[in-house]
Amino acid sequence: MSPPALLDLAAVFVFALTGALVASRALLDLVGFLFVACLTAVGGGTVRDLLLGRSPVFWVEAPEYILLACAAAVLVFFTAHLLESRYTVLVWLDAVALSVAVAAGAAVAQTMDHGPVIVVLMGITTGCFGGLMRDVVCNEVPLVLKAGELYVTAAFAGAAASVFAAHLADAALPPLLACIVTTFALRAGSIRLGWKLRPYKPRPPRHR
Repeated sequence: MSPPALLDLAAVFVFALTGALVASRALLDLVGFLFVACLTAVGGGTVRDLLLGRSPVFWVEAPEYILLACAAAVLVFFTAHLLESRYTVLVWLDAVALSVAVAAGAAVAQTMDHGPVIVVLMGITTGCFGGLMRDVVCNEVPLVLKAGELYVTAAFAGAAASVFAAHLADAALPPLLACIVTTFALRAGSIRLGWKLRPYKPRPPRHR
């Protein structure tokens, strides 16, 4: 299995866990858990593949991705009550999933010989869209849109690091590691240390 496929597999599982955790916060039934987990797990990769014209979409070609997401949903359905703070676990699992998914999206675009702009955009798309769909469907404030949060910024920086590392090394591993480490470091800093971008603040117009 290729590195992008392995990363897709890891991202699917961890994102499915986050989807199921959000479903538990919304008090959904098992079917709801399965739906939200699968939507979260494959949402970003599906958008990526459609934009890149990959056919069939990765989980249609390999249905084990869906089975893995369903297994994650069932696991959380029976164990979520054991967690002291589901939201804390959700946020950190989401940070891991984001880091891996951005690397997977960037790697797929790189293997298709796309330029730096498309590589970065596909990394962001793969990393962000699944979580965005999850939060919108479950009526939660999307993590990706929380004011000042380093989320899309972390995805952008990670994908850009992947592009930079690819220019320095011909091997496949350095760009993947650079992307994962950069994305997770920024996201973890935002969660743990409160790193934020300055949000827009309205100001009264100046009168001349």
